Amino acid sequence: MKDQAYYKQLAEELTRAARHSLRAYDFYDDSIPDDYYVSDQAAGIPAPPLEKAIPENAIRITLPSIENLNLGKMSLVDVLKKRQSHREYTAGSLSLEEIAFLCWSVAGVREVHPNGIFTKRISPSGGARHPFETYLVIQRVNGVEPGIYRYSGLNHQLILVKPGSHYCSELAEKAMQPFVKQSAVTFIWTVIPYRNEWRYLFTSAREVAMDIGHYCENLYLAAESINVGICAVASYRQEIVDAILEVDGKDEFTIYIAPAGKI
Repeated sequence: MKDQAYYKQLAEELTRAARHSLRAYDFYDDSIPDDYYVSDQAAGIPAPPLEKAIPENAIRITLPSIENLNLGKMSLVDVLKKRQSHREYTAGSLSLEEIAFLCWSVAGVREVHPNGIFTKRISPSGGARHPFETYLVIQRVNGVEPGIYRYSGLNHQLILVKPGSHYCSELAEKAMQPFVKQSAVTFIWTVIPYRNEWRYLFTSAREVAMDIGHYCENLYLAAESINVGICAVASYRQEIVDAILEVDGKDEFTIYIAPAGKI
């Protein structure tokens, strides 16, 4: 019969093994000729899509143009002084203008490469690969029916994934900390690893870990500048969140969550 010490040792070994995703070159095998370490980009294979395709019959909500918004005027120094995690939210709703500002601050597109190879967005990303999709579980946004949406930075639109007012409660009860139930909207990022692997092969995991931090910090700073609270969450039930978003958990899977609400 396995005792407590056995399981403790096993847990420690698994923890140490997980470091390999960050120590990317630990995966390099010098018995393989260098000629075989050729990325799909170097091999001339076309780049993967910049974003997931939008279904032909999808309901789209065009967000207010950033040029027409009067938000986020707080000085950067004051934003940095104020920035913190907020786990308690009021019953207030966010406006469509606030959602537009927050989405754009994370994944808004500034430039598209003429050949569709990359986008330059508000958040930085190694090689401009931007391997993430931004989902919003909306409970209280003025003028928007509750449900799960995906933000298209290319179009500055919300794309309805599926309607429903119960998803934040489902997340709170089954997949993560209960405070998400209070949120007006919960941001969930998924990663599509091949967008990075197309260029960076086995170093991609390290790039992804860096880049998702950029995304969430941009959300923190943008939210703080308009007095919206954010709390990043890395502890969640992977398979449950993936199932709620209807992603396959392999070629696309959840990587970070950030509930948001009025404070």
